[in-house]
Amino acid sequence: MDETRFKRIKDLPSTHILGTGTAMCAGCGGLEAVHEVYDILGEKTVFVNAAGCMTLLSIYPFTPFRGSWLYTAMASAPAGAQGIRDALDILLEKKRIPRDEDMDVVVLTGDGSAYGMGLSATSGAMERNLDFIYLCYDNEGYGNTGQQYSSATPHAARTSTSKGPKGFPGYKKDLFSIWVAHNPLYVATVLGAEPLDLARKIEKAKELKGPRLIIALSPCPTGWDFDPSESVEIGKLAVKTGIWPLKEYIDGKVVHTKVPDRRLPVEEYLKKQGRFAHLFSPKRNDKLIGEIQESVDKYWKGI
Repeated sequence: MDETRFKRIKDLPSTHILGTGTAMCAGCGGLEAVHEVYDILGEKTVFVNAAGCMTLLSIYPFTPFRGSWLYTAMASAPAGAQGIRDALDILLEKKRIPRDEDMDVVVLTGDGSAYGMGLSATSGAMERNLDFIYLCYDNEGYGNTGQQYSSATPHAARTSTSKGPKGFPGYKKDLFSIWVAHNPLYVATVLGAEPLDLARKIEKAKELKGPRLIIALSPCPTGWDFDPSESVEIGKLAVKTGIWPLKEYIDGKVVHTKVPDRRLPVEEYLKKQGRFAHLFSPKRNDKLIGEIQESVDKYWKGI
């Protein structure tokens, strides 16, 4: 991480970033990404938080950020963002507030809402060309309620509702492409363990107007079953194995912002996580490991 920027974050009192009384899991990749995103967006933001892990950031009467915070049901965050954006625009038009008091509207959701329950409302918001940033912390399951599988759960991962010997039989939904199909202003994938790539993308998104999506892969120690101290390493392995491509969509084009020089085998990423332990013990499942590797290889051959 850039040394000056790191010092700026490190020296802030915890209440400046996270509010008072917050309690999150150690090693949370989602919180890591939100820290970095907020450092760039700053206090002139309104976070519209759909129910999920990050709901734990706010403990009444305190909110986690220096800006504003609105809590909504899982499917309702884009509708809440619409109301806030409309209200701000009306206040600006009537000169009830000056331009320098305008705020960025940011939807904050987990993958359960972004990939599933809230997708319809999000699609409608994009059709209306809503000026908002949609930030999804993707921990690949319903992490706040016991890590049940979601539409973002990867193939063969074990969850609390996919306990068979082969794990989750489905495949992770491609939310990036679903957004791109709407022809929005900007879409990007990020990772807290790659802070400079994340910073460039958030700075770019902040300067644009219209629907903008940021999907942050969020390693989850409790849901993925690994030691919290390994969160950053697992995030970096997701990039090095090609499982999590860092890319952005802008001006009608998809550009990969970090391409691994030599991709590591996917098992280097999988074997670090308890949710994939059944692929290696008591007997190695080369078929399932091969299916995951084939899917990754197919992706990179197609770019």
